[in-house]
Amino acid sequence: MDKQKPGSSAREIPLETMTEALVSLEHLTRNTRLIRERIAGKARIMGIVKANAYGHNVHRVAETLEASGIEDFGVANIHEAIELKTGGALKNPAKILAFSSPLPSHIEFFLKYGIDMTLCDSITLQAAKEVAASYNTTLAVQVKVDTGMGRLGISPSTAMELLREIDHSPFLELKGIYTHFADSTSTDGFTEKQVALFKTLAAEYEHAAGRTVCKHAANSGAILSQPGSWLDMVRPGILLYGYHPAKNTPCRLDVKPVMQFEAKVIFIKTVAAGTTVSYNRTWAAPGPRHIATIAAGYADGYFRTLSGRATVMINGKTYKQIGTVTMDQIMVDLGTQHNVKTGDKAILFGWDGPSAEEIAEIAGTISYETLCSVSSRVKRIFV
Repeated sequence: MDKQKPGSSAREIPLETMTEALVSLEHLTRNTRLIRERIAGKARIMGIVKANAYGHNVHRVAETLEASGIEDFGVANIHEAIELKTGGALKNPAKILAFSSPLPSHIEFFLKYGIDMTLCDSITLQAAKEVAASYNTTLAVQVKVDTGMGRLGISPSTAMELLREIDHSPFLELKGIYTHFADSTSTDGFTEKQVALFKTLAAEYEHAAGRTVCKHAANSGAILSQPGSWLDMVRPGILLYGYHPAKNTPCRLDVKPVMQFEAKVIFIKTVAAGTTVSYNRTWAAPGPRHIATIAAGYADGYFRTLSGRATVMINGKTYKQIGTVTMDQIMVDLGTQHNVKTGDKAILFGWDGPSAEEIAEIAGTISYETLCSVSSRVKRIFV
């Protein structure tokens, strides 16, 4: 009898999960509508779905955005682009841009799957021309210009040369020019300088080429703060998922969180005064207490830096998390009287509990990281 390979056999598993991330597609649709109303038809929208749609599930998010009229999608790299293109969620011929500068070995896959490739330098341009020529076909590219982010992109002073080379190649087709803002919600004038640099370059190119090209720059912060940067397309990310990129933007949209992170109460015990809880014994009961253990820890995306500083919501009541956050569990102080029982759900963050923004502030990070950190072992439930 042949032995089955480890992990290859079908098996029954319990239906009830320990941790879940509820994903509200209704909230996503609502947030998309609010963004569209904000830009009032002045630009089209690229849905940013990189990092598995900020941890929400790229296929269900992209499907919902497409149903809301979005035809352009932004991902981090060619691997994410292929995952989206071949995943079956998109029903129409969507336009997908991969933001990362590619490795030479990646270029043929942009051709194979019809993905727009980012160009930032002449070396990659030459490699792209050679690969496209070897296939005797045209590669769609977009040029990224570094106007001040200092990450990816060609300098504005040398961008015209790159753009001319693209136009002179029969194997490359320029689909767009874009840039990215370093601090789009700041009032120090730096973003305005980036916008001016980018607009000057784009105007120079379009005048020389005798045609227009899709220009885009505005992220979530700029959608709220910089109407002059909207150009031909805007690229909302965190706004789609229900959060603002900063506390003090001049415009606030009534967006709703798209994700709610929940975990089950799996154990309740009573402890005496002085009993310590969790690693390093950082918390001791000030008196007799009921303690609940909840099935989520830092391996699920609940940061260890939240230890003893955050709260969770159980049955509509707020309880303080106590002791060190462990890999798979956290503990909360239920006090001396409670109505919590094993199997109840604790809301770690979301629309019915503390927000991801509040959790992020406690942890010393941002809502983007909080959402992206919810791990793959947390089951996504679409509501």
